[in-house]
Amino acid sequence: MGMISEFKEFAMKGNLLDMATGIIIGVAVGKVVSSLVADVIMPPIGVLMGGVDFSELGYTIQAAAGDVPAVVLKWGAFAQTIIDFLIIALAVFFIVKLVNKAKPPEEEKPAGPSSEELLVEIRDLLKK
Repeated sequence: MGMISEFKEFAMKGNLLDMATGIIIGVAVGKVVSSLVADVIMPPIGVLMGGVDFSELGYTIQAAAGDVPAVVLKWGAFAQTIIDFLIIALAVFFIVKLVNKAKPPEEEKPAGPSSEELLVEIRDLLKK
């Protein structure tokens, strides 16, 4: 089998296509959540805190000098990213919970005889 046909077989497997679709959807959802946090959630929080823009909050480690830009620890942008993550994690949690609830319950397989019971049966058969 040639390399191209092997790759085609690999690429056409259902799991790979499902994973690629999930990643693409995940990236799109991430962008939507980032916009939700940056453009909808954080502005009112900033207003409540006295007109603060979280994306601009930071601590200047070294001031700008000539052509060298300032070194700033941007903790406000980091806070927005943490909120993004929490919202995405919560959404994924609820999706997984919904999917697990929608699955039919697995039937419990009847437990077979224990190894001790099997040994007793073998012993009894050997006695006969």
